[in-house]
Amino acid sequence: MWQRAPVAEKGEVGRVRDADDGEAGSTSGGAPGEPGTATFQEFQRLDLRIGRIRSAEVLPGARKPAYRMRIDFGTLGQRQSSAQLPGTYPDPAALVGRLVVAVVNFPPRRIAGFSSEVLVLGALPADGRIPLLSVDPGASPGDRIG
Repeated sequence: MWQRAPVAEKGEVGRVRDADDGEAGSTSGGAPGEPGTATFQEFQRLDLRIGRIRSAEVLPGARKPAYRMRIDFGTLGQRQSSAQLPGTYPDPAALVGRLVVAVVNFPPRRIAGFSSEVLVLGALPADGRIPLLSVDPGASPGDRIG
């Protein structure tokens, strides 16, 4: 997870890119700060996968407390991610071995000199915690979400 609300902070809530021409276009619904609508085809463009956290440690130099994690995505290999999780998971060792859901086809982002390659998904409750989405038994690293 790169930021608490990366889309909202960039002012792109309620806007999507048209797959054909690359132009941004308005979508219906959503007040400022709320997502608009998306088509099923737009959803299909996201590559959501199951990953297993192999390591997690404090990300030095981050403006907000964050961890840097190495995540195994099976046949896709290992990728790294930063996530603002210390408020929810004070001990990064508790994350190791956990299965997570991540978007693996966003471009990398630089966070405190660290290249975050995937966006790990979590809930955004009002209290500021970021509980990670959990995965039931039977799913394996690299499995697609759909």
